[in-house]
Amino acid sequence: MMTTAPRKKLIEVSIPLEAINKASAREKSIRHGHPSTLHLWWARRPLAACRAVLFAQLVDDPSSWPEKFGHDEEKIEAERRRLHKVIEEMVPWEASNDEHILNGARWEIARSVAWGLGEEPPAKSDGKALLAYLQEKAPPVYDPFSGGGSIPLEAQRLGLRAYGSDLNPVAVLIGKALVEIPPKFAGLPPVNPKSQAELKRGGRWNGRGAQGLAEDVRYYGRWMRDEAEKRIGHFYPKTKLEDGSEATVIAWLWARTVRSPDPAAKGAMVPLVSSFMLSTKEGKKAWVEPVLDPAEPDGWRFEVKTGKLDKADEDRLKLGTKAGKGQGFVCLLTGSTIERSYAQAEGKSDRLGSKLMAVIMEGDRRRIYLAPATADEQLARSAGAYPVVSEARASFLSPETPTRALITGGVCSAYGLRTWGHLFTDRQILALVTLNKLVEEARQVVGSDAKNVGALADANGYADAVATYLALSASRQVNRSCTLNFWDNTSQKIQQVFGRQAFAMTWDFVETNIFSNSTGNFLDQLEFPAKSIESWVNGTSQCYIEQLDAAKNNYPVRPVVVSTDPPYYDNIGYATLSDFFYVWLRVSLGGIWPDLFRRLTTPKDQELVATPFRHGGKAEAEAFFMKGIGNALIAIRGAATNDVPIAIYYAFKQSEASDDGISSAGWASFLQGVVDAGLLIDGTWPVRTELTGNLKGKINALASSIVLVCRKRSDTSQTVDRAGFTAALRRELPDAIAKIRAAGVGPVDMQQSVIGPGMGVFTRFSEVLEDDDSAMSVKTALSVINRVWEEIDNEILATFDAETQVALAWFASYGLDPRSSGELIMLANAKNTSTDALFDSEVFIDLRGKTALKPRDELSPSWSPRKDRRLTVWECVQHTARALDLKNEQGGAQAAAQLVAEMGPKATDARALLDRLFQIATDKGWAAEALVYNQLAEEWPHLVDRAANISDELKPTEMGDLFA
Repeated sequence: MMTTAPRKKLIEVSIPLEAINKASAREKSIRHGHPSTLHLWWARRPLAACRAVLFAQLVDDPSSWPEKFGHDEEKIEAERRRLHKVIEEMVPWEASNDEHILNGARWEIARSVAWGLGEEPPAKSDGKALLAYLQEKAPPVYDPFSGGGSIPLEAQRLGLRAYGSDLNPVAVLIGKALVEIPPKFAGLPPVNPKSQAELKRGGRWNGRGAQGLAEDVRYYGRWMRDEAEKRIGHFYPKTKLEDGSEATVIAWLWARTVRSPDPAAKGAMVPLVSSFMLSTKEGKKAWVEPVLDPAEPDGWRFEVKTGKLDKADEDRLKLGTKAGKGQGFVCLLTGSTIERSYAQAEGKSDRLGSKLMAVIMEGDRRRIYLAPATADEQLARSAGAYPVVSEARASFLSPETPTRALITGGVCSAYGLRTWGHLFTDRQILALVTLNKLVEEARQVVGSDAKNVGALADANGYADAVATYLALSASRQVNRSCTLNFWDNTSQKIQQVFGRQAFAMTWDFVETNIFSNSTGNFLDQLEFPAKSIESWVNGTSQCYIEQLDAAKNNYPVRPVVVSTDPPYYDNIGYATLSDFFYVWLRVSLGGIWPDLFRRLTTPKDQELVATPFRHGGKAEAEAFFMKGIGNALIAIRGAATNDVPIAIYYAFKQSEASDDGISSAGWASFLQGVVDAGLLIDGTWPVRTELTGNLKGKINALASSIVLVCRKRSDTSQTVDRAGFTAALRRELPDAIAKIRAAGVGPVDMQQSVIGPGMGVFTRFSEVLEDDDSAMSVKTALSVINRVWEEIDNEILATFDAETQVALAWFASYGLDPRSSGELIMLANAKNTSTDALFDSEVFIDLRGKTALKPRDELSPSWSPRKDRRLTVWECVQHTARALDLKNEQGGAQAAAQLVAEMGPKATDARALLDRLFQIATDKGWAAEALVYNQLAEEWPHLVDRAANISDELKPTEMGDLFA
């Protein structure tokens, strides 16, 4: 029986990558209301990228609609550009809750779904009908590695049925709180007494989405905070200032101490400090000054000073008691070196101490810093007398819940911080236990209030929901109430534990006042989840998140659209990192989510991460990862619909770039797993969370993720030998490369992007056989793809005009520097041209015995490709870069587009030249020059769009194929 080939989707052909990456990078600076602020999870994919990828997975490429566009490439390309604009409007954060924009995106998806079913979609203006249609007719989306929930959330936002699963219970809880709970209570008013009294006075509730739920989280969170202050507020007293007034303490700064190994110190404990600076802000500098004082038990004390410092003193204070980078510490009393190995041994024997360095208060428009009093330290230590503190250390903070020595660069356990209990002071434990225990009390109050209102069918379920967000707020507090927090003396605030994906050792740590209104306080931790709930999209579908092992997932819902972000090889140890939160969440939510919190710590044996210490060595860890990820990919293949490609995000590190392609144990192993699972790779899109314009000297930094676009490989696929594989690459890569460039992929990401169509050819065959009949490996295939790509580019460059070829060779050898004219004569002769022609074309300038490429800032702003009697590809590139660099951004873009419109066929050549110029500049370390070419390449599709709208009389007689 004949089977119809699935229709090509937009993601398999072209996406507006620059716009997606720009919106993805900008998300990092958005805090209030962003779903990521609900609770920390590591390596979340940007919402903009998830939204765009899902859209492009489901929307047909115009080439799949011959009934509408025939085979008219111009019409097909125009429709692609229209769909690109839909994505460009959809990906900015401001569009996240814009119903007009979202309905437009939903309608495009519904149109493709309806076309496949032989139906007409609902009207674009009928939002409710669109949602109903998508939830009934569109295939559901499933993310088997849902993590922080970005992909299910964006599927939900697009009106699709959404499912997710993860092995990690913390991830599952975050996912449920993000996408599963809000729609259950959408549109309902808050139940708290204050809001109910206001409603009775003013009438009906007009809140949208989950705003009522957010208001209750705020109300009962404040109730928790007030109750906690009643019970333990005396451990957080105000401090008297010199003028007799009182100020609220916002933090206490502590130094770790160790007994000096120098006999001359007579067994005194001395401080280990990273920096004595409290504030480095000009005009507001403050610091801790260690003072030798024989009257003190250990012969020293801390004083706090403010004022001016010369650079030498500030540098000394910034160094603290460190001897230098990687060189241990200096004994405050004797000046002798304290080796790190000694400090580690003392720590492992539980002989590290602590000493209060400074008390930090909130003042009028500035921080106030005071030296600590003896009573301040005594009060902090007295919290240990509370039974709940010792009970916590004996139970969930005990040696049965250890930290790990070998976890993504973390070094805490090397200094004896080997259990979660070692990471908290007594006062921090008392505060966190109090908050977490109050979650259950708040739940009871919410349930009672909900029953009194009588409007809720499930008052207990609503109480559980509110309690879940309160627990997540208390869990956020853990990230600001630990001995791994440090004082940021530049911004003068408490920094979180996870500045990176590790438990980094801190020597001087900060203890927050959870009851203040300043840095690290509980009300701030409460507000972030509340705003995140408020940003949930109204009227979208119900979503379900389960705890499942991806390698054993039977997909009770199928067929599905799979869009997923699996763990990257050995990059992040999610299970061990998340235990930091899990042990506390288990206290507050063990009764509400018993299945998620039935263990002492998170499950680790099945976690798909290549962790050598867990599996007995590097080789064993890789074998475990390969087997597990292979099983997960096989399960994905079995559950995925045939009509929509699979999208797999893969985290990428710069170190994985090499001359023979992109190769590393993690990358090659993952791609091999994809191939072995019977999947065909026909696209790779590099997704960034950093703008290339912000990379500065790190222009060769690669994408933070690569999206693999996969289809199921046919069971009837054939084998081929190496020569046949190479020949297929040479036939198909030129068109694929042209489309990638047209999509706005800059040179910095071309290598990753070309992998897609190259691997598409490789994975089309059941096997590619080497000369000895062995199967070609993925790693070898990557090398072959890279080599063929280079050959194709060389062939393109060989067709360029002689002037451009000479300029390219000169640039590769000398850059923009002047050299002897004799060097140019030899290059000109080799390319069968003359120096007169090179000067006449204005590519080079004559410096009387020397010569150089003409600098861009000396190029004529009145230059026109139409009027240039000796037009070169080199000039096309350099003049367009010059025009685009004008201070008036819009004017610059219009001027550059005018040049593109006048170039005719040379526009395609100019875009190709950009890749080679970028590569030369990168290899030479000319970061500024490389950025010029990368930014111009990323802007090129927009210049082409503008060029298409320029009036015909300004265009050359024959435009050529600008859109190739």
